Amino acid sequence: MPTPLSLHLGTLLKMVSVKTEIAQDTLLIGIGASPGIAIGQPFQVDRVRMVTVERRLAREEVAGEVDSFLEAVQLSKQQLEEVKAAVSDAEMAEHLYIIDTHLLILEDQMLVDDTVALVRDELINAEGALKRTLDKFRQVFDRIEDEYLRDRRTDIDSIGERLMRNLMGQTQQSLCDIDRKAIVVAHDLSPADTMQMNRDKIIGFVTDVGGRTSHTAILARSMGIPAVIGMETISTIVPRGTLMIIDGSSGMVILNPTEETLQAYQEKKAAYEKRQTEYLSFTDLLAETIDGHRVVLRGNVELADEVPLAQRYGAEGVGLFRSEFLFLNRPVPPSEEEQVQGYRAVVEAMAPHSVTIRTLDLGGDKFVPEINLADELNPAMGLRAVRFSLKERRLFKAQLRAILRASAFGQVRMMFPMISGIAEIRDCKAILAEAQKELTEEGAPFDAQMPIGIMIEIPSAAIVADMLASEVDFFSVGTNDLIQYLLAVDRGNEHVAYLYEPLHPAVLRALRSICQAARDAGIPVSMCGEMAADPFYSQVLLGLGFNELSMNPPDVPRVKQILRQTTCQQAELLLEKLLLLKTASEVSRYLEREMASRFPDIFGTPFS
Repeated sequence: MPTPLSLHLGTLLKMVSVKTEIAQDTLLIGIGASPGIAIGQPFQVDRVRMVTVERRLAREEVAGEVDSFLEAVQLSKQQLEEVKAAVSDAEMAEHLYIIDTHLLILEDQMLVDDTVALVRDELINAEGALKRTLDKFRQVFDRIEDEYLRDRRTDIDSIGERLMRNLMGQTQQSLCDIDRKAIVVAHDLSPADTMQMNRDKIIGFVTDVGGRTSHTAILARSMGIPAVIGMETISTIVPRGTLMIIDGSSGMVILNPTEETLQAYQEKKAAYEKRQTEYLSFTDLLAETIDGHRVVLRGNVELADEVPLAQRYGAEGVGLFRSEFLFLNRPVPPSEEEQVQGYRAVVEAMAPHSVTIRTLDLGGDKFVPEINLADELNPAMGLRAVRFSLKERRLFKAQLRAILRASAFGQVRMMFPMISGIAEIRDCKAILAEAQKELTEEGAPFDAQMPIGIMIEIPSAAIVADMLASEVDFFSVGTNDLIQYLLAVDRGNEHVAYLYEPLHPAVLRALRSICQAARDAGIPVSMCGEMAADPFYSQVLLGLGFNELSMNPPDVPRVKQILRQTTCQQAELLLEKLLLLKTASEVSRYLEREMASRFPDIFGTPFS
């Protein structure tokens, strides 16, 4: 089959400006947000961000402008409530917490009060004031290192756009209006847009913006709708009536495919859908190898409302609960009691399985205005995570007390992020001991034997893993950070992102060292980064000796399928061969051949 024509989007945009036809087999690359293949014609939806102009007000205009803004807030709430009321699908009902999150943002004092204050104090129109407030929120999220948390900025963008449209009296085209099978093409889509999608009509979507861990992407994966996002300008490029193919697994979009390309992708689509049916048959089975070795597969979640999704896909507990969501979008931190209720809801919903709660992994300037931290040149390596917690001990102890109190309601494990050495663990454990002593004196129940672990995501921690193992009850490896720190690669930098290699020999050796240290100490070792969720790496992780893997719930059956069709001995022999190779490309090619040979139905299809 001929190789599709690949063009930079900027070049393609210039081409389209002078030609009405797209060259055959034009290939565009974006971010694969939801796996699967869709073949069809585009339905273009207007979701371009509103253009606002800031203007000065006369004093007598202020009251009316404030009223207009507050009316827009109320109208936005009403629209979201209508979306909630219209959701009848049981699977979609599991995700209504996302709409609830947007409703909470609309209640946020920083959003509403700050905008009103700007109108009154700066004498500027509501649109300009709202834009300033939203820009402040966006700057906060842009400084967050964790990709999953950073993608929560899309929720702010979604609410901001809805508010701005309502404020400016602009109606928004509804996806309910689509009356034919089509691939939605838009600048952006909100979670509310996605929840209103008719799966009989909308077979996929592509957007200019977005991240793989945004709520819109999570919804698409749950609904089984193929999606490619982050394509920059595709909403301005695709002519009406153009046949297009989107591959949500690889992030590829092919415009105007040849007959040969079309046939190849139709075959790939059929093979993928057959595999998906097979995956679901593994949901209720244990993740156990042919020779009887058990690996525990857990889910990564952020709210109690996500627990049913994790259970539906067969996750045995929560391997990563991101506690940051209780702290975001608010002027002051949550109280201890608020935290207890938040953790307890997840713990009780996940029973009898355990929930692993990660302590705060944000810097103070992200949510506590009264703590004035200077801007940092490199916030990823600055005052964040456990470093911030140890600086703000009062805040840290309140969180530790809340987690301890939640442990009275089910199985809870706690882990500290971004640990670099022994001293930090001991400092954390000392504060934890103070919290335990206080609760004992108060007569508050908690699990005195609650397991305490650490995230291994800094090279120094990987190097001294044998020392760290004697201080904790378990390890959890955060590969997203560990890999980029080991290789000095910023995954968000398009110029060097290609160097982010999970199969780099240095990464494999570091993981082997971590697992060996855990094994020698007799403690379990888990992985909760993206590498854990990709079935392509499952045999490698099994060979390394990981006892637990934690991932987004829909990925659980896919990983389980691989583990149930192999043996530990096969995985260990494969790992030995990979460790002899000297470059990431050599390792990747060897693993691709092996996985295609052992699992031809999964890794041996065209374009895999």
